[in-house]
Amino acid sequence: MSATAARPDWDVFCRVIDNLGDIGVSWRLARQLAAEYAVRVRLWVDDLDSFRLLCPQLDPTLPIQQLQGVEVRRWDGHFLPVTPARSVLEAFACRIPDAFVEQMAQLTPPPVWINLDYLSAEGWVARFHAQPSPHPYLPLVKYFFFPGFTADTGGLLREQDLRARRGEFITRADLQCDWWRQLGFALPLPGTLLISLFAYDTPAISDLLQAWEVSERPVCCLVPWPCRLPAIEARAGRPLRAGDIVRCGALEIRLLPFVEQSLYDRILWLCDLNFVRGEDSFLRAQWAARPLVWQIYPQANGAHLVKLDAFLRLYCAALPQTTVALLRQFWQAWNAGAVERALWTRLAAGLPGLHEHAMRWDEELALQDDLLSRLLRFRSSKL
Repeated sequence: MSATAARPDWDVFCRVIDNLGDIGVSWRLARQLAAEYAVRVRLWVDDLDSFRLLCPQLDPTLPIQQLQGVEVRRWDGHFLPVTPARSVLEAFACRIPDAFVEQMAQLTPPPVWINLDYLSAEGWVARFHAQPSPHPYLPLVKYFFFPGFTADTGGLLREQDLRARRGEFITRADLQCDWWRQLGFALPLPGTLLISLFAYDTPAISDLLQAWEVSERPVCCLVPWPCRLPAIEARAGRPLRAGDIVRCGALEIRLLPFVEQSLYDRILWLCDLNFVRGEDSFLRAQWAARPLVWQIYPQANGAHLVKLDAFLRLYCAALPQTTVALLRQFWQAWNAGAVERALWTRLAAGLPGLHEHAMRWDEELALQDDLLSRLLRFRSSKL
């Protein structure tokens, strides 16, 4: 097969920084391109061990493999020459190899080159979205594509059948029973407050565990493992592994095996409250239409807190001021690393209203075109 015949439609490059967020977004995007648009996608990843947590079928020892319709390639220092795809996407300014960029410049026409940036609700995103950045010396232009929550941004990743799948799962007890069996756990007792906890290590975890232990309502906390959280192992008094259960007072902690993305979505769909982190789980929690608490990826000089506040302004725009104040206080406390028990009690009491708001938020966002639709339209306009 000639190099031209083998040339894919898209090259997607991902350098793993937050060891699940970056590859989580890139893997979802690559799979959706292949599954919904039948295009040939080549995904370059520099950390296949982290990737394997999200895709257990992946073999980290193989330099090239086919997975779910996507060609996955290991991206390391031994970068072999290949013909660049017709469209090249670098995720989160990961800086693709210079040799690859030079090959792009030799093609006529050159590939459409896009940098998919981080998701943010900040006001400046719309101004910089889709803006060009000419290469300093090669005949290439890179375009910045910013995901966002408004019509003048790049939109949000969402599969075409996502909300239908969610609706079927939450209304069918048999699917939920099968899911619990697949994870190796019994169904929680009726009336239990079900919480998922996917977090960076923070002292605030101990605060919440203490509050949940003395809760009047039983609490079942689902924790993906091996996302190691010392506060939980300290409660257990022993090393833990996936499948273990830790019980303390009214609290039951279930350590779930780390699952592929479609199964993680089901965790979010079932829980009464989801603690999420980074970008990928943050967005999926919004598509779950359930209350959420976001632990944003920390940045120097508190830059991440500006992004946190920007999202809260947008997310809380239609809420009563008392609820806005509660959410802002809790999210800021969680990200600062200390949550008082009284603050948790107030949040727990407000969960029914927050659930209604989360469903309205999901409905509003679903009225917009998704990120991939906007990305493909933009790419077509540059051909």
